[in-house]
Amino acid sequence: MPTGDRPFDRLASRLASDEFDASPTLGSALGLTEYDTELPDMSARAIAARERRDDEWTTRLETLDAASLNEDERVDRDLVLMVLRGRAVLRDWTDWRRSPDHYAGPALSGVFGLLQHRLRPTPELATAVAARLRATPELLQQGIENLDPELAHPAILRRALAMVRAGSGYARSVSAEFGPEEGREEVGEAGEVAASAFEGFAVHIEALEGRAHGEWAIGEARYDALLREAEGLGYGTRELRDRGQAEYDALAADMRERARSLRGHEDWRAVLGELNEDRPEDPEEMLALYREATAAARAFCVRHDLVTMPEGEQCLVEPSAPFTRAMIAVAHYMQPPPFAPRGSDGGIRGHFFVPYPPEGATPEQVAARLATNNRHGLWSITVHEAYPGHHWHFARLADISGRAGARPLRSVFGSTYFTEGWGLYTEDLLREQGFFTTPERELCQRDFRAFRAARIVVDTSLHIGDMTVEEAIEHMSTATSLSRETATAEVLRYCAWPTQASSYLTGALEIARLRERWVRERDGSLREFHDRAAASGRLPVSLVERVLFG
Repeated sequence: MPTGDRPFDRLASRLASDEFDASPTLGSALGLTEYDTELPDMSARAIAARERRDDEWTTRLETLDAASLNEDERVDRDLVLMVLRGRAVLRDWTDWRRSPDHYAGPALSGVFGLLQHRLRPTPELATAVAARLRATPELLQQGIENLDPELAHPAILRRALAMVRAGSGYARSVSAEFGPEEGREEVGEAGEVAASAFEGFAVHIEALEGRAHGEWAIGEARYDALLREAEGLGYGTRELRDRGQAEYDALAADMRERARSLRGHEDWRAVLGELNEDRPEDPEEMLALYREATAAARAFCVRHDLVTMPEGEQCLVEPSAPFTRAMIAVAHYMQPPPFAPRGSDGGIRGHFFVPYPPEGATPEQVAARLATNNRHGLWSITVHEAYPGHHWHFARLADISGRAGARPLRSVFGSTYFTEGWGLYTEDLLREQGFFTTPERELCQRDFRAFRAARIVVDTSLHIGDMTVEEAIEHMSTATSLSRETATAEVLRYCAWPTQASSYLTGALEIARLRERWVRERDGSLREFHDRAAASGRLPVSLVERVLFG
C-alpha cells in the first residue's frame, strides 16, 4: 500500500493494517498478496476485539490536532470517522448473529477474487487458494456457533441458503483452474474439505430456519443515524422516503408520456413488458450483447470528451461466478485491485459480470433472467457497470493510487452512496448526451431510475416498520416492471442490507446537485467535474463536496 512520510501517513498505515488483519479478503481485493492465504476470524471473541479497536481509533482520530493536518488529511480523518460511527450505530444490532452472509460470503469471494486477479505465479496462487479452502470449515463453524434463532429472521436464512448450497459445488470445481503440475491435486483436496463444510453449514441453516423468529427491521433511529452520521446527509429516513416518492411520481409521469408517444397509450408497464420479450436467445447471446454495448459506451465517452480514460484500462465482460447466480440476478462489477503492481503491459483490469442463470434453472427462470436483460435495457445497465460508471470510476482510482500524493485510505474505506450514486448518475448523464439512440432504450433507462426511486420508498418503509415483506414485494412488483420473483429477491436483499438500496438514487441526486454547483461556480467542463469528483475516491458525498469546493 502506498504511503508517505508525514505523521498522518504513518497513522493511516497502521489503521489500514488493522483493517486488513480483521478482513484479509479486503487486503487481497485491494491487491495486497500478503493476505492471500487467510480468511477473517469471525469468532465472538475476535469481533469484540475488533469493536474495541474501532473505539480506540475513533478516540485517536477525534483527538488529533486538526491544525497539524493538511486538508487532504482532514478529509481522510473525517472519512474514517464516518465509517467507524456507522459501525457503532449498528453494533447493538449484531448482524453477525443474524446472517450467514458474514461467513459464506468471505469464504467464497476470497477464493473467487484470487482467481480473477491472479496476482501470483500459478503455483503460488494454487497454494493460496488451497489455504483459503482449508480455512473455510473454521469460518463456517464460527457461523454455526454465532447464528442465533432468537435474532435471525427465517427469510434472511432462506436467502443465504442458495449461496451456501452453491458453495459446495464451487469449492469442488476450483481445482479445474490449475494444471496437473500447477497444484491441481492440492487445490482439489482442499476443495473437498471446503465443500463438505458448506454442506454441513447448509444443513445447520435449514434447521435454524425452522426455529428462527428474529427481526430484520433496524428501526428508524438506526436508519436516521446511518444517514446523518455515516453519510453526512442533512435529512433523516422519512424525508428521504418523501424524496424517493417525489422522484418516483415524476418519473412515472415521464414514462406515461413516453408510452403514449411509442404506443398511443399511457401504460408504460405494458410497453416494458413488450420490450422484455425482445430478449437474447440464450445466456451466450446476452454476453455478446453486453460486450457490444460496453465497447459502444466506452467509444461514446471518448468521442464526447466526458471523462479521461486511464491508460491501459480494460473492462472484461464475463459470465457471473456460478456461486453468485442464485443470489445475484443482476449484472455486477469487480474493481481492479488498486494496490497491486501493474503487469508487464501496465493494464488496469476490472470485471463486469453478466448475470447467467443458476445451474438447474427451469426454462421459465432462464427466460425471466434474459428478459430482465433485454436488448433495450442492457444498454443502461452497461453504462452503470462499465463506462462511465463503476469500471471507469474504479479504473481511475487504480490509476491514481500508483501516483505521488495518492490517498490510500480512500480505497480502504468508502461510501456506497457515492459508489452506487455514481453508477446511476452516469445513466442519466449518457441519456442527456444522446447515447440511448432509440425511444425504447430511453424508456428502459427511465424505468431503471424509477426502480431505484421505488427502492428508497420500500427500503425506508421496511426498516421503520411501515411495510411488511409481503407489502414490499407487492409494491415493487406493481410500481416497477419487476416480476414478482425478482421483486421478492430484491425485497429480501433490502431486509438483509439496510440503507444500501437507498444509496443509488440518493447518491445520484446529490452528485447531480454538485455538478450544477460546479457549472455555476467554477464554470468548468463536464470532463473536469467527472475526473475530479471520481478521483476523490469513494467518499460520502458531503466530503466530495469539500474536495471540490473547499
